[in-house]
Amino acid sequence: MKKAWIFLVIFVFLIFVGAAWYISGLNRVVRMDEEANEAWAQIDTQLKRRSELIPNLVATAKGYMKHERKVFTHIADARAALAGAKTIPAKIKAATKLDSALGRLLVIVERYPDLKANQTFIRLMDELAGTENRIAVARVRYNRAVKGFNAHIREVFGRFFAKKRDLDEQRTYFEVGEEEAEAPRVEF
Repeated sequence: MKKAWIFLVIFVFLIFVGAAWYISGLNRVVRMDEEANEAWAQIDTQLKRRSELIPNLVATAKGYMKHERKVFTHIADARAALAGAKTIPAKIKAATKLDSALGRLLVIVERYPDLKANQTFIRLMDELAGTENRIAVARVRYNRAVKGFNAHIREVFGRFFAKKRDLDEQRTYFEVGEEEAEAPRVEF
């Protein structure tokens, strides 16, 4: 009889440990998914802030740059694409296009010394630079969270738990586009 009780206690203990492991695995994949969501939310917030700064920057520059309509059109189109993007990959693609359009604007600004000396333009550029720095930091945090999540769901037990929670698709990294990686050419 004593052996039966010992066996029963060991059996209940093993069931308890197995259930704890199972619940812990389910919770871990959810926690990692939420960390990636939170990191993306930080990027999204900064992208919106940058998008709100751009019309003021463009309005200030337009007075000086009457012959540069093509650049303003590219910026407006890229900004509209970012505002209309619904998925993270679409937002990443639109943000990369906006970065490229802003890069072209900054190259053209070099041709207008009066504009570079304008206090409103200088202030807006400082705010934009600060926002770009925050985006860069948030991008690193997001990519780190995505790396952890993607690695976890590729592991044997991680994949098992991710499928149980319908979180088995890898997330997209927010990488620097080829156009953004190249330094813009400034001609005087």
